[in-house]
Amino acid sequence: MASSQTYDQDFDYVIVGSGSAGGVLADRLSQDGSSRVLVLEYGGSDRSVLIQMPAALSMPMNMSKYNWGFETEPEPGLGGRRLVCPRGKVIGGSSSVNGMVYVRGNPHDYERWEEEGAAGWGYRHVLPYFQRAEDRQEGGDAYRGAGGPLATKYGRIDNPLYTAFVQAAQQAGYPATADINGAQQEGFGRMDMTVRNGVRWSTANAYLKPALKRANLSLVTHALVSRVLFEGRQAVGVAYERDGRDYRVRARREVILCAGPINSPKLLKLSGVGPAAELKGFGIDVVADRAGVGENLQDHLEFYFQVACKEPITLYSQTGLVGRGLVGAQWLFTRTGLGATNHFETCGFIRSRPGVKYPDIQYHFIPLAVTYDGKGLADEHGFQAHVGPMRTKSRGWVRLKSGDAKEAPRIFFNYLGHEDDMVEMRACVRLTREIFAQKAFDAYRGREIQPGADVTSDEAIDAFVRAKVESAYHPSCSCRMGREDDPLAVVSPDTKVIGVEGLRVVDSSIMPSITTGNLNAPTIMIGEKAADIILGKDPLAASNAPFYTADNWQAAQR
Repeated sequence: MASSQTYDQDFDYVIVGSGSAGGVLADRLSQDGSSRVLVLEYGGSDRSVLIQMPAALSMPMNMSKYNWGFETEPEPGLGGRRLVCPRGKVIGGSSSVNGMVYVRGNPHDYERWEEEGAAGWGYRHVLPYFQRAEDRQEGGDAYRGAGGPLATKYGRIDNPLYTAFVQAAQQAGYPATADINGAQQEGFGRMDMTVRNGVRWSTANAYLKPALKRANLSLVTHALVSRVLFEGRQAVGVAYERDGRDYRVRARREVILCAGPINSPKLLKLSGVGPAAELKGFGIDVVADRAGVGENLQDHLEFYFQVACKEPITLYSQTGLVGRGLVGAQWLFTRTGLGATNHFETCGFIRSRPGVKYPDIQYHFIPLAVTYDGKGLADEHGFQAHVGPMRTKSRGWVRLKSGDAKEAPRIFFNYLGHEDDMVEMRACVRLTREIFAQKAFDAYRGREIQPGADVTSDEAIDAFVRAKVESAYHPSCSCRMGREDDPLAVVSPDTKVIGVEGLRVVDSSIMPSITTGNLNAPTIMIGEKAADIILGKDPLAASNAPFYTADNWQAAQR
């Protein structure tokens, strides 16, 4: 592209996307007041009760105003079903529409990242950045942070079913853990949420809005970025459309894609960075032939294990019009009550079988029988565990549908595409049934609503899973970080896109492999660590905090 091109404005850094990583970078890169930073966001304002009230979490992710509305290709492993893939289209990105669950992942995940070529991203390196980000209501320690922008807290666990779940797991032989985000993830205990004073604490609230008070940070909403502009192999800016008009902005230092695991690979490809054959097929000039762009796509699947409750103590009492009205009114006036929690207040992490070194199954517990999207509400009192494998071997992709930036890409996860995936799913059904059968649930346990007590054989479980399993909405790894000589790596460990200059990707797409748990906390950490790298700062001092590995992992499941 000729260097004579004209620009509407110029900045030091242009950040594409204001989500879990983009909001962090907007704050950190503008902090010294000297660098001019622009954030381009396709969505708009987050001023909505539905976003800010934690208990309303299922609503914004199902609204076209706040959700990109992506959908997968038909998935053969799920009988040809297409699954929705919600992505936040609003300031704060997916942190404004997610379940507000704060799970950092297992320390072993980051040790694995290093083995996969992400030098400098081991647990000892990333723990200080998790701490820097965090403001934990219960205070900081060798693992947790206090005084950072991101508020985390525990729920009140007022409902006795939360405690029954942890007790039942202990009766089944699993450990309790004092902090799943501390030294020991494995076991059952309380679950942290990103909520402050009863309000969703997205990266828009935690990082972006406070930073926008600075004169050197600009935010443009409703801006659809169509491509990165190059002069030769040097990224020099981006083109975007807003209100039917085309704009071009120059980045004097760097363009940073924080558009997420679907849109970052799409934008790279539209800009000429990706598998050459795919790009040429759409008439896109190849700037850098990078085979790994859009490949290695990973996610977590989960199903809802639902049990009827004999006692009328579940959230079902509040699901009617009057109940919801009272919950909403209490939250509006006081920011307290059932509206101020995401209702995921206890959880668990276990190993599916002997020989698995660290947990590969996650539980979220909730005292209600309902689907995550809020549409499939059971018609009785019940409770459920969201349960699913953490490290499936299936790999998918994000590929262009056309060269038009307005068109959604094709998304294929290849769910249950590896034979081991179903082995883990069967373990999820059987191990969960065993937990719910323990004495702690005797006073509450009614019939098994789902999968159903007769779903016991491998064949019956497989059929249930293929029909009912859902995405946990954790797409990732589609621009994976690795060694510069790795032909399938997209960014090097300094987050720079390999093969070009002046361009980085900083979001969950650069994970080499998916972490054990929800992805918001690790993505915020990626933003924090990348900010120091971009600014040329020395990394925070590595931590020497130890972490747990079960002594008997080679021989026993628990």
